[in-house]
Amino acid sequence: MPAAPACTCFQGTVEELAREFGAAVLESEFSGRVGEDHADAAEKALSRCSRDCQRINLKLLGIDQSDEFIRTLFVQFAPDKKLQRLNAIIRGAAQDPVRYQLDPHLSLLYKNIPAAARRAPADSIKVPFSEVTFDALKAVRCVSPTQNRADVQAWQVMATRELSR
Repeated sequence: MPAAPACTCFQGTVEELAREFGAAVLESEFSGRVGEDHADAAEKALSRCSRDCQRINLKLLGIDQSDEFIRTLFVQFAPDKKLQRLNAIIRGAAQDPVRYQLDPHLSLLYKNIPAAARRAPADSIKVPFSEVTFDALKAVRCVSPTQNRADVQAWQVMATRELSR
C-alpha cells in the first residue's frame, strides 16, 4: 500500500476514473501474486515481511494502459531489489510454486474499454512525484481470473501489516 500523500493522490484518481467509466472503485494498491487461497499462508507471509522488510521506495516510470481487464490503466514502477526480496519472502512463506514475473504497477482502473478511451486518460494523468513510498502490505482474496466489476467487488481483505521504518 502506498504511504501518504501518494495514497491520497492515487485513490482520488481511482475514484474519478471509476465514476467516469462506471467501473468498480479499486483501492490504490500495488498488485502482486501471492498464491492460492490459503488464509494462514497469507497471514504468515505478511507477518514475516512486516518483521523482515522495510518500507520500499519505487521510482515511477509513468502511466500506461492495456487491453487486459486488470491492467486497463496503471502506474508503472521501475524494478527494485527490495521489492524483489519482499516478493521472494511472500512467495516462499505462501509456498507458491507458480512462476510469477514481478511487474511493479499500481492499478488505477479495471474496465473493458476501447484503446482510444484508455489512451486519453493515460496521457492526461499527471502524478506530482517521481518516487512512491510503500509502507504496508495487504493480502486480498481475489476472484481468479478477475474479469468484471462483480469479480472486483467480491474481493476480500485477508490480512494487513505495516512495513518497518
